[in-house]
Amino acid sequence: MMYWSFLIPLQTGVFTGNCTTPATGLCVFWRVARSLPMRQSRLVFFCLLHDTPRDMTEEDQAFLRDLARLAAGIIERDGTQVRLEEDVDALREGERRMTLAIAGSGTGIWDRDIKAGEIYYSAGWKAILGYTDTEISNRIEDSYTRIHPDDLDYVRAAIRAHFEQQTASYEVEHRIRCKDGHYKWISSRGRVVSRDADGTPLRMIGTTTDVSAIRGLSERLQQTVDLLTNLTNEVPGLVFQYQRTPRGESFFSYASAGIQDMYELTPEQVVADDSAVNRLVHPDDLPGYLMSFDVSAESLAPWHFEYRVWLPRQGLRWRQGDARPVRLSDGSTLWHGFITDITERKRIEAELQEFATVDFLTQLPNRRHFMMQIEAELTKVQRALVRRSAVLMCDLDHFKLINDQWGHSVGDQALRHFAAILRDQLNAWDLAGRVGGEEFAVVLSGKDIGQAAAFAQLLQQRITGTPLLVGGQHIPLTVSVGVSVIMASDASADAALSRGDQALYRAKKNGRNRIECYEVV
Repeated sequence: MMYWSFLIPLQTGVFTGNCTTPATGLCVFWRVARSLPMRQSRLVFFCLLHDTPRDMTEEDQAFLRDLARLAAGIIERDGTQVRLEEDVDALREGERRMTLAIAGSGTGIWDRDIKAGEIYYSAGWKAILGYTDTEISNRIEDSYTRIHPDDLDYVRAAIRAHFEQQTASYEVEHRIRCKDGHYKWISSRGRVVSRDADGTPLRMIGTTTDVSAIRGLSERLQQTVDLLTNLTNEVPGLVFQYQRTPRGESFFSYASAGIQDMYELTPEQVVADDSAVNRLVHPDDLPGYLMSFDVSAESLAPWHFEYRVWLPRQGLRWRQGDARPVRLSDGSTLWHGFITDITERKRIEAELQEFATVDFLTQLPNRRHFMMQIEAELTKVQRALVRRSAVLMCDLDHFKLINDQWGHSVGDQALRHFAAILRDQLNAWDLAGRVGGEEFAVVLSGKDIGQAAAFAQLLQQRITGTPLLVGGQHIPLTVSVGVSVIMASDASADAALSRGDQALYRAKKNGRNRIECYEVV
């Protein structure tokens, strides 16, 4: 009788004991049994049953072993068949799933017999082009006729490169003609799976995917990018996207063609690193330029900065940058903005500033600007930043006579002549300005009244020794000077100028071409 168990470990042995037969219910004694292990997790037992115990002969035991071995083989083959059927079912289910997935993805399969010059196409591949399963030949040469003429050389070159093992796989995108005559964009990927002993390719398998929709989207996206690029390239100045990472790295992730005019650089030179731009920023402006980005990144406030750049071809130019920052998920700060050339604006501003502060005729500070300067000098005296400062009030003698005799143009020349001599005699820290028609004021910072008088005497000597030359004639010029000092107790600079005016009045009253000092008692 045969028994099997899933619980008994695999082993071989002889057993004694008793059991109950399912047929008779009799309690039967047995002294010997043989078991054989199988690849399945169970043992097969063959037992001789009898109503009385008895010993088995060697022949009985050999017979029992052979019988057990035969039964085990039959059962093992039966189990193997079951497993094979299960594996086949799993493979069929996997194939069904793969077929459904491929069909749903718009992908077809092809299998090329290179030596025979034939290629097998799946039904899904043919459906991509609008063909039924029987409407297309397997000749490889026919497949080339469907490729767009402009793409044919490219496709052949890619296949040849893969056949010659220059590439690990074959991957191309190209246009292919459908049954109705229009072209689709497809993506083909494949690989040689069999070669002969010489390395000659024998078989190649791959897939083809319809990428027309993706390609169309890509083309529309590219059209949008081209439109934006063309628009930004026409915008005066530089349109940019600038990024700074938490690690401190900074670069232009986008720069329009205007960067060539703004910085004399190409977009490629700044995409990876912004140091090329930083090197162009004027050294005096660079710290503020970098700090302005720090402040904007920390507060997310709009970035605005005006700075100078040194360019190899254009020289010194002014630039203005404006951008709005956003914080990215990785902690980086991204600015979108533009940079414009404000050199002309700065020039106009400087001219306006000059018009507002400089006397057009003499190029000395006008009265308004001079008064601002002398007020600043008074503040320095009051704060003891300088020990003392002197004020000179100068007036060209007989100026009205020059205008009447020689004309106003000569009078203007006389004023310019005097201003040039005065400017030449000043130190860098001294001040001078035209405060009236023929009246000039001078501040000698750090000088006392005696030093100021010596300055005035030298000025008179130079004016007398350098007459104005007009039309070959020398026109003598003299100047009267009143000298005073700025006092810490002065409520305003007008007090010092008033004392200087009083001294000047005495100089003119006492005969002109004189120097008078206002002595403070």
